[in-house]
Amino acid sequence: MTEIDETGAFAAEWRKMLDGEIYEASHQGFFDRLAATREKLHDFNTLRPGMLGEQHALLRSILGGCGSRFHFNQPFRCDYGCNIFIGENFFANFNLTILDEARVTIGDNVFIGPDVSIYTACHPLDPASRNAGVQWAEPVTIGNNVWIGGKTVILPGVTIGSDTVIGAGSVVTRSIPSSVVAAGNPARVIRSLNS
Repeated sequence: MTEIDETGAFAAEWRKMLDGEIYEASHQGFFDRLAATREKLHDFNTLRPGMLGEQHALLRSILGGCGSRFHFNQPFRCDYGCNIFIGENFFANFNLTILDEARVTIGDNVFIGPDVSIYTACHPLDPASRNAGVQWAEPVTIGNNVWIGGKTVILPGVTIGSDTVIGAGSVVTRSIPSSVVAAGNPARVIRSLNS
């Protein structure tokens, strides 16, 4: 991916985005980076399933950081990729989507079911502000040993604690503590996993 010009206007907007400030999402630099990531994702998603070495090489060139053992079932989609950091023994089933305008940090031994979406991008409720391009982002953090059921949606600013299970079809609107089962829309703690 193209390096950011640390002295240019785009670098300032990129930093605002990562710092959770309102930024100019219509800056051409964002479109250029999105396009570059989509080219790599196209290459990844069209590789034959048995070409694991090539898949891993492409993912390492997209992601901000990853452990030595990981697997993504195709297809996988993200915005920039460089703001996604995954730990060891990561598994994502089909159709994982991560909108990584802010940092997405995922721990070790995390299993993600099919059709899961993780969002960091935020837009105002006021239509005039939204139409003017006002945008900001909030990070998502997922701890170690987490299982996220299929068709779950994780919204901006959420932290999911370690050793937690999120039930299929959940919409996670608030942070969830460690060692619990949570499910529903909005997701709520159903029970503790501590014995």
